[in-house]
Amino acid sequence: MSGELEDKPQPLVEHLMELRKRLIWSLVAFFGAFLVCFAFAKQLFNLLVIPYKWAVIWAGLDVAKAELIYTAPQEFFFTQIKVAAFGATVIAFPVIATQIYKFVAPGLYKNERAAFLPFLIASPVLFLLGGMLVYFFFTPMVMWFFLAMQQQPGEGEVAISLMPKVSEYLSLIMTLVLSFGLVFQLPVVTTLLARVGLVSAEWLAAKRKFAIVSAFIAAAVLTPPDPMSQIGLALPTILLYEISIYAARVIERKRASEASSSTEVATAGDGDSGEA
Repeated sequence: MSGELEDKPQPLVEHLMELRKRLIWSLVAFFGAFLVCFAFAKQLFNLLVIPYKWAVIWAGLDVAKAELIYTAPQEFFFTQIKVAAFGATVIAFPVIATQIYKFVAPGLYKNERAAFLPFLIASPVLFLLGGMLVYFFFTPMVMWFFLAMQQQPGEGEVAISLMPKVSEYLSLIMTLVLSFGLVFQLPVVTTLLARVGLVSAEWLAAKRKFAIVSAFIAAAVLTPPDPMSQIGLALPTILLYEISIYAARVIERKRASEASSSTEVATAGDGDSGEA
């Protein structure tokens, strides 16, 4: 039967051996990517600095004078390690996700595997979209907001200039990427919950006002303490929640259509039996 499990039950030792195998492959992929990323850590960091240069241009400042500093001898070295680890996580994620799926798949039914695969593809795509939104829009906007607070020397005033540290800038952009990437998983999570019947479109719509408040609370926790970042994360979260409601409605319509088709087939079968 299509609903039956393909694999026979495995003893605990075999499960642990399978888990060890998947972990080894995941670690090999991560450390291999880490070594490559560390070799190009300065180039990767310069790539992450581009949004800051855009912000400098938006602020009407001389991009040639834009600079980042480090105040401890080891600071930039550890920053490069963080850059390499961040890059390795992104590069190795498809391998890690595949290993997770291969470990979980033997315990799923065939129809569950077919339902799970689209979400396995959608999750990294949505995370990438969130990261791109941070890179091309929100990081320049946030840095422009901070650059606008600088004070030029004048009568009775001293010059106040922004000189970001390499570690703090990396921490800012990594926090934003991770925050937006996780928030962009909202449609995936709610759609999965809708498929298994734990939530409905009507329930999600009824909880909309609580979701809006929760979005701003989550934005205040996940992002730096500035209004640009918090509003910038809260608004996409609310939009994604509305998309989740729509996705739940599509799933409910599809489920109702399948149930109606099954009923019609069963009714037709009963009618043929009666005629016979």
